[in-house]
Amino acid sequence: MSSSDRLAATADENEIPSATGTWSILPSWLLNRRSVAVKRLGLPGPSAGEQDAILSAALTAPDHNALRPWRLVLCRPESRAQLADLFVAAKLALNPQASALELEREREKAERPPLLLALIAAPKTDARVPEAEQIASAGAALQSILIAAQALGYGAIILSGSRCQAEPVKAALGVAAGEYLLGFVSIGSIVDTPRLASRPALEDVLVHLGAAGLTPHE
Repeated sequence: MSSSDRLAATADENEIPSATGTWSILPSWLLNRRSVAVKRLGLPGPSAGEQDAILSAALTAPDHNALRPWRLVLCRPESRAQLADLFVAAKLALNPQASALELEREREKAERPPLLLALIAAPKTDARVPEAEQIASAGAALQSILIAAQALGYGAIILSGSRCQAEPVKAALGVAAGEYLLGFVSIGSIVDTPRLASRPALEDVLVHLGAAGLTPHE
C-alpha cells in the first residue's frame, strides 16, 4: 500500500471538531495525529526511502548555536531480542511481582514495531544555550518524526517509563553521563483502530499578554 493509500484510508476517521472553523485550512492528517499503541502497529513498516525521509525530518528541528544536542539510535531487527530482555529486566526491577502478561507486553514493545528508534538528548555545555532549550530541541525532533510518519500514512508512538531509566538499557544504547534516554519511537502500519485521544481545548493552554497583563483565551 502506498503512502497516499494509507492516508486516504485514515483521513476521515475521528476528525477533530473545530470550534472556529479555521482549522480546515490545515490537512486533516496533521490535525488527527495521535499516538498509536504498539499492539496496534504491524507490517509493513516504512520502506528504506520512507525511513530516510522520516529520519531526515528530525533534522529540521530548531537547534540554537548548532549544538546538535540529540541523536537517534536505529534498533535493527537483530537487536530486538536482546532489547526485549532488557525491557523485561527493567520491568522486574521495578515490579518483581509483574505478571507474565505484563512481561510479554514489555517484550512486545521491543520486538513488534517494524521501525524502532531510541531518542537520546545529549545537552552540550554552552553558556548561551541552557540545557532546557537543548532538550526542547530534542522534543522538536521527536515531533517532526511523528508528523513525518503520519504524513506517510503510518502510526507512531513514543514510550518512556522505567525502561528509559534502567542502566542496562542506557548502556546498550550508549547513553553517557549527563545524557537522557527520552524514549523509544515505534512506527508501523496501523492494523487495529487506535483509541481516541483526549485533547485539551485551545483555551486550556493559551493565554494572552496585553497591557492589562495575562487574560484567558476566549
